[in-house]
Amino acid sequence: MLSVLLAVLAAVANALSSVLQRKAAREAPREDGVSPRLVWRLLHRPVWLCGVLAIIAGFLLQATALSFGRISVVQPVLVMELPATLLLSSLVFKSRLGAREWGASAAMAAGLAGLLFSLSPSGVPAPHAGNPEWAVASGLNIALIAALVAWARLAGPGARRTALLGVATGCTFGFTAALIKGVTEAYAHGFATLFTSWQLYAMIVAGAGAMVLLQAALQAGRLLVSQPGMTMSDPVVAIMWGIFVFGEVVRGGFYILMSVVAAAVVATGVILLARSPLLAGTSGRDEREGSGGARAEAAS
Repeated sequence: MLSVLLAVLAAVANALSSVLQRKAAREAPREDGVSPRLVWRLLHRPVWLCGVLAIIAGFLLQATALSFGRISVVQPVLVMELPATLLLSSLVFKSRLGAREWGASAAMAAGLAGLLFSLSPSGVPAPHAGNPEWAVASGLNIALIAALVAWARLAGPGARRTALLGVATGCTFGFTAALIKGVTEAYAHGFATLFTSWQLYAMIVAGAGAMVLLQAALQAGRLLVSQPGMTMSDPVVAIMWGIFVFGEVVRGGFYILMSVVAAAVVATGVILLARSPLLAGTSGRDEREGSGGARAEAAS
């Protein structure tokens, strides 16, 4: 239960960062654009700095949750960042949540609860995954991301490219979560071991790559197209890592069907929330200015 609570707090911290950084960016002069002058202005805005602190807190909470709990539990809980962003946006920007936002958020919460109940990860996790398991899983994960990116390039401009980049982004975030868990395992063997662990440096590279892919997905097209794949592929990849590398056990049989249904409910909620104008701030002037959560705001 502690890992679930920490994951919820991480989702809220990420959502808070998204809203605070959006608020700071919206108040900056439009003529600054994406420039060093904009960065300089933001550095002098307490609200933006608070947003940066919030995303750092979110990362630390996620890492702590992964150190205490199973990755197949922590990552699915983080999808609640999206409704949390909407709720906080409504408070900060003085907007009202409509029936669609409340209903979709409730559907996501119910679907997430059903997914965790259906999977019920159990068993004694492997104390430390060996290098062969890491090498195979990392290779497959990277190959999947590369294939999706290549497919997106071949697809050309349009919804298909946007969706493929969204899925690639989610797969990269799932991979980054696995590396974070690997780092926490290394830290358990001593502080010095942390800096000799290859997962630490791979995590930095993977995290940077995820941010680049996120920006590419947001620039490629509508949030409505990229968000579902981005949100759902992250926990799916994390669950695969939990089962095949970290020794986590999930229920099979009829519960697999229940998991699929629950995941479909979560995906439906994501699609409905991605349509909300609140994700683009108060005016909803451009859907692509919306958020994929704090990740999008941190990269901007």
